[in-house]
Amino acid sequence: MPGRFADADPILFDLDGTLTESGPGIMSSVRYALATMGEPALDDEQLRRFIGPPLLDSFRDFCGFDPAEVAVAIAAYREYYATDGQYENSVYDGIPELLGSLREAGRTLAVATSKAEVFAASILDHFALTEHFTTIVGSELDGRRTAKSEIITEALARLDRPTAGTVMIGDRSHDIRGAVEVGVGSIGVLWGYGDDAELSSAGADALAATPPDLLGLLTC
Repeated sequence: MPGRFADADPILFDLDGTLTESGPGIMSSVRYALATMGEPALDDEQLRRFIGPPLLDSFRDFCGFDPAEVAVAIAAYREYYATDGQYENSVYDGIPELLGSLREAGRTLAVATSKAEVFAASILDHFALTEHFTTIVGSELDGRRTAKSEIITEALARLDRPTAGTVMIGDRSHDIRGAVEVGVGSIGVLWGYGDDAELSSAGADALAATPPDLLGLLTC
């Protein structure tokens, strides 16, 4: 029996919490930024909230920073992330096999992440995953294109594809809400940083507990 999204193409993947377990590096980078600014430390549960959403939103919403403080925090975060944080990371089990199977089936794959595009490309190169993707789309270092809806729209523009037939795969509510805003399908994955309640309330069309489960949704 065909999977629910067996005809979906292109397939857009989030990066953090979907392809890679990036939490350690993100949390370390936030700790570094806050220490550099002389701000109180956050505990691990508080730091986990930074994994997925745009940095601008996270420093504003979780730390109460004004725009000037957000800019300082992001600069400090990237200072650590560029040299160390991005490599405090690992590929989830089953992801290389999932991507390879989808490519062999002739599917068009792309990355659509809130992470700065330059870092996303570097991470995918580091883990030898770049070959699977037709394009890699992220935010700009100058603060442009941070909303997930903007990133999805840019990915479709680069691929020259319509919204019809597209599916976005991610682990947090902003991935799903971005898909809903653009009008594409969405699958929430449960091996990352969002849970069933978060993803379902955001409007996910389906949920996958493991990469093999996700492959089942995407293939015959």
